[in-house]
Amino acid sequence: MNGRALLTHKGKYYCIVGDVTLGKDIAAWADHSAVPRVAFSDPQVAAIGLTESAAREAGIHIKVVEYGYDATAGAALRGEGIDGNTKIIIDEDSRTIVGSTFVGSGAGEQLHAATIAIAGKVTIDTLWHAVPAYPIMSEFWLRLLEGYGK
Repeated sequence: MNGRALLTHKGKYYCIVGDVTLGKDIAAWADHSAVPRVAFSDPQVAAIGLTESAAREAGIHIKVVEYGYDATAGAALRGEGIDGNTKIIIDEDSRTIVGSTFVGSGAGEQLHAATIAIAGKVTIDTLWHAVPAYPIMSEFWLRLLEGYGK
């Protein structure tokens, strides 16, 4: 109906159209900057926001940080063969994440934290205070921030 991200989970978000039709003053904007997507392949590929190339094409001054999906203590606890990669694309001017990709076993389960960071425009400075539990897979968030620096 709206020609935007045609994904089942985004359909729930687009119910805002009904609210607008009923006269409520609501704007839908997350479908332009915060569309989570998962390819249920082996390994899974999960992403949110802009890709590195799309951010560069948009003229955003970015820094890209990557970390091995399998390089945390949480990955070691899950077993063998937890290969993959994590990536965040940071807008250097606003110090916010504009895109993120996770590739690995169960990567889709790691996506919501990035979705919140992007939709909420959470700054890197604030993310430093969101300390991941140890030892779990999402410890890679700490490693990504360390890779970015302060």
